[in-house]
Amino acid sequence: MFQPDLLRGKRILVTGGGTGLGRAISHRFAELGASLVLCGRRGEVLESTAAAIAGETGVPVETAVCDVRSGEAVDAMVERLWATAPIDILINNAAGNFLARTHLLSHRAVDAVLNTVLHGTAYCTIACGKRWIEGGRPGTVLSVLTLSALQGAPFTVPSAMAKAGVLAMTKSLAVEWGRHGIRLVAVAPGPFPTPGAWQQLMPEDRQTAPLARSIPLGRYGEHAELANLCTFLVSDQAGYITGEAVVIDGGKRHLGGAGPSDLLEWTDEQWGKLRS
Repeated sequence: MFQPDLLRGKRILVTGGGTGLGRAISHRFAELGASLVLCGRRGEVLESTAAAIAGETGVPVETAVCDVRSGEAVDAMVERLWATAPIDILINNAAGNFLARTHLLSHRAVDAVLNTVLHGTAYCTIACGKRWIEGGRPGTVLSVLTLSALQGAPFTVPSAMAKAGVLAMTKSLAVEWGRHGIRLVAVAPGPFPTPGAWQQLMPEDRQTAPLARSIPLGRYGEHAELANLCTFLVSDQAGYITGEAVVIDGGKRHLGGAGPSDLLEWTDEQWGKLRS
């Protein structure tokens, strides 16, 4: 299925593409011939990732420094990119999340997540969708969710709220924009360790329980598995799939749900350690 030219001729914008899952997904797209634009807030990180992917795949990789929390910045970025060539596929991957007791969150803490995950995703999607529709072009949007978007999750409530909103956007725009040849799909990953977000969500005190208790397949997901799923969903082979969110979690959702229930027993001392 994954022919070397599967994504050849596709220009793909990946938000949060410089690190973690975004980087892994971007690398897979490049291996299959896509032309990439990596978006993020840190220029040095983007340039390093772009150089690494280009060196390993031989595919040119562009970068675009942009804070997706700003609608004006997003529209300006997309306008600049479109001046060179239209974007064919948008990957909404930029996110922010942390563990916290919800009743102690400040409004700034809530906004820090909602502004990136919900608002940023909406800004990028509308900016691309507007240009696809006005230009009479098809397009594809893939958004990276979490299991909490489907079932909720304690102690990561702003993220659960925001990701649920992105899921609603995916289903809604699949209907509204379908007649324009625009598809919207999503993936909902379970545990896929990354150097950054993983430390925020899985501190040492949470890494003591055997995996088999929370994941039926008894292991964490591998980045290549998620990247391959994303590749299929944005490719022409999935051209009749829209408005759907595909779960990839090793069966976790069916055993223990999305939420970190182990945190219900945490002491104030443990929460204080995490906060510090």
